[in-house]
Amino acid sequence: MPEIAIIIPHYNDVVRLGRCLCALQENDLAGCEVLVVDNGSTQSLTEIQKQFPDFRFVTEAEKGAAAARNTGVQETSAPCLMFIDADCVAALDWVTVGRAVADKADLIGGRVEVFDETPPPRSGAEAFEAVFAFDFRHYIEVQGFSGTGNLITRRDVFEDVGPFRGGVSEDTDWSFRATDQGYKLIYEDRLRVGHPSRQDWPALRTKWRRLTQEQFGLKVQGPKSRLLWVVKALAMPLSAIAHLPKVFRSHKLTTSGDRWRAAVTLIRLRLLRMVWMLRQAVGLDI
Repeated sequence: MPEIAIIIPHYNDVVRLGRCLCALQENDLAGCEVLVVDNGSTQSLTEIQKQFPDFRFVTEAEKGAAAARNTGVQETSAPCLMFIDADCVAALDWVTVGRAVADKADLIGGRVEVFDETPPPRSGAEAFEAVFAFDFRHYIEVQGFSGTGNLITRRDVFEDVGPFRGGVSEDTDWSFRATDQGYKLIYEDRLRVGHPSRQDWPALRTKWRRLTQEQFGLKVQGPKSRLLWVVKALAMPLSAIAHLPKVFRSHKLTTSGDRWRAAVTLIRLRLLRMVWMLRQAVGLDI
């Protein structure tokens, strides 16, 4: 029986999946089972399956990463579960660190470092993501949840909390359900993966539209929460102004051009989110 199962949801991103699996192959996988759970991709997986014959590939017909992750858990008997996304790149010691820290808490999230897939100069989306994307320490220690692109938990915890739910922000929802049941969530900075930045405005817009839809489904359950959603929407322009110093002081941006492009993208995105959220509050699509 494997000690650790590494579960990777995938849909139509074969190039990045190959990069993900190459990085995992460089880790110490003794006692590990690697499962790729495909959501019925139209891209062929034949070549990548040949390239990684020791990894398992299974299919989940129900769309969505939540369903894919649930299937991954069902397909293995390993007591320790490590989740990573198909577009992430694990550090060379990701599994080694995971083994070392797995007993420290019931849920453990790590660091996600953003990297660009395109040459300089950065687009506004890339510059924005360099500053704001994937702050897992803040997610865990301030907001109380971890993303599933870099997460460790135990099988007994997963079975007690229940499966990921689709249609909402599944990692946020699952983390909150776990901590509400008394399970301990911690941040481990040594547990590192990389994630590519969104390359342009359409990709960034798509990401935040999805997140806004998921957060609305998770947080708005009645008149009071709907009113709070409106208040949060109206505060979006002020939040953009409040976060401008973070952009201009960030050590992750090295040129004035990057800083200005990030600032413009920040303001543009917060204004768009305000419009989306107000539309949601009155029952309109976004």
